[in-house]
Amino acid sequence: MLKLTYTENGFYLERLSGSLEEWVTSRVMLALRAASSLWVGSSTASFLLPADMPQLADLEKAVRQQTIDDISLSICDADYIEVTLKGNWMTSNPNGEEGVFVVKLSDRTEFFLSKLWQDSQTYASVTNE
Repeated sequence: MLKLTYTENGFYLERLSGSLEEWVTSRVMLALRAASSLWVGSSTASFLLPADMPQLADLEKAVRQQTIDDISLSICDADYIEVTLKGNWMTSNPNGEEGVFVVKLSDRTEFFLSKLWQDSQTYASVTNE
């Protein structure tokens, strides 16, 4: 399972073990116990990866092998590829832009996405220096 946490300063992607249903259930139970609002719904999430990353071909191959359409890759421009995921959005403010997005993909696809995102963060910090 992939968890994308969107904040006012950007987002963070992490790969979690365990079932999506169990994770969502525990998140809902936490909100109930804390007496806080939680909105959950089907949605999409997108993020960019640099188009010149050498491992991108491995991700493209893994996406082609997916049996469901929960992920798509699109050319954004000469420098970036847009990754779009279909999953579940959870937030305390339904009109806000902060929250958590979770999706279950094949292990191979999740691995490549997680690795590419981590590598892109290093790539971005090296490029900015």
